[in-house]
Amino acid sequence: MTNSSFPSPDFDTIIDRRGTHSSKWDMMERTYGVPAETGLAMWVADMDFAAPHCITAALQKMVDHGIYGYFGDDAAYKAAVIWWMENRHGWTVAPEWIFSTHGLVNGTAMCLDAFSTPGEGVVITTPVYHAFASVIKASGRQLVECPLTNTDGHYSMDFAHWDNMMTGNERIFILCSPHNPGGRVWSGDELRGVADFCRRHDLVLVSDEIHHDLVMPGHRHLPMTLAAPDITDRLVMMTASTKTFNIAGGHTGNVIIADPALRARFGTRMAGLGLSPNAFGLHMATAAYSPEGAAWVDALMIYIDQNRQILESGLRAIPGLRPMTLQATYLCWVDFANTGMDMSEVLRRVQQEAQIAPNHGTTFGLGGAPFLRFNIGTQRARIVEAVERMQAAFKDLQ
Repeated sequence: MTNSSFPSPDFDTIIDRRGTHSSKWDMMERTYGVPAETGLAMWVADMDFAAPHCITAALQKMVDHGIYGYFGDDAAYKAAVIWWMENRHGWTVAPEWIFSTHGLVNGTAMCLDAFSTPGEGVVITTPVYHAFASVIKASGRQLVECPLTNTDGHYSMDFAHWDNMMTGNERIFILCSPHNPGGRVWSGDELRGVADFCRRHDLVLVSDEIHHDLVMPGHRHLPMTLAAPDITDRLVMMTASTKTFNIAGGHTGNVIIADPALRARFGTRMAGLGLSPNAFGLHMATAAYSPEGAAWVDALMIYIDQNRQILESGLRAIPGLRPMTLQATYLCWVDFANTGMDMSEVLRRVQQEAQIAPNHGTTFGLGGAPFLRFNIGTQRARIVEAVERMQAAFKDLQ
C-alpha cells in the first residue's frame, strides 16, 4: 500500500534522456539503427522514471556539502539493507554477511573468481540474462546451458534432464530469481528443486535476486534462503537497490553470504582485488531502503502492471505474437515463432518500420532465438505508442 505522507510519484511525465550519456537512448541508433529522434528505446534494463525524492535529497545533501571523499562507516548502509530485507522479504540478515560490490554483474564475476577456477563449469538456465554468459566466457570458465522448458508460454525446470547433462566438472549454478527475461516468480517447490540439484552435484548456488522487489500485484517473491534454509552452506544471495529504484548508474550491489567459510573465500578475493564501493551508490541505497522508498515501489508496481496489461493485450491482438505473462520485472518477453516469418523479417518490421529497439532473444542463450525483450519501465504514453507502432508494422497479419 502507498503512504500518502510521501510525495506522489509522477510516472507519466516524459523525461528526455537523449544526450545524457544514457546507454538505452544514446546508444540505440548505433546499436540497432533505430533513429534517435523518433525511435523508442525498449532494450537496456533501466527505467525512464525519476528516482524517489528520498534518493535525490540524499544526493543533494552530498552536493551541498561539496566534498566527495572516501566513504567510511557503512553501518547506516548495512542497517538499511537489513531493514529492507526484513520488512519487504521477511528475511533476517546479519551485518557481517553483507558485501558491497560494483553492481551484481561484478558480484557474479567475483563469485566465479572466488568459487571456481578457469576451465571449470558454470551452470545457467537459458534463456537468461545475457551478462551471465558474458562473464563466464570472459573469465575462462566453461558455459553450461541447462535449457528451461517452454510449455504454452510458461517456463519450467527439467531437473531430470539437467542431471543427465552434468559431467562433474561444474562448480557453480547461477539462478536468476525472479527470472529475466521470462518474468517468472519461481515457486517454493521449484526453488527447493534448484537447491536439491546443487546439493546432488556439489555446486555453489549463486542466487541473483536483483528483480526481487519488482513483482506484479498478486505474486510474491520467495528468497532462496527462505525456500531452502538447509542450503546455506553453499548459498550466495545477491540483491541490489539499483534495479528497484532506477539507480543503476550507482553500481552498488549486495552480495550476502551467511556461511562463514564461503564468506571468507569471497572476502579474500575482494581484498585481493582491492575492491570497495563508491560513496554515491551507498548514499543512494541507504536513502532508498526506507519507508519512503517502499511507498514509491508500491506505486511503481501498480503502474508497471498497468503498462504490462496494455502491452500484452496489444501484442496478443497481432496473430502469431505471444508475450509471456509477466509475474515480475518490467521486461516483456515476446515469442514471434508463430508469425511464420524468419527473425530477419521480424527485426526489419520492429526496428525499421515500428522504430522500436528491443533486445534480441539470441543474446539470452539457448531457446531465445524466436523472442524479443521489450522494456515497459517507461511512461504510459510510450507503451500505447509502441503497441500502435507494432500493430501497424504487422497489420498484414491482422
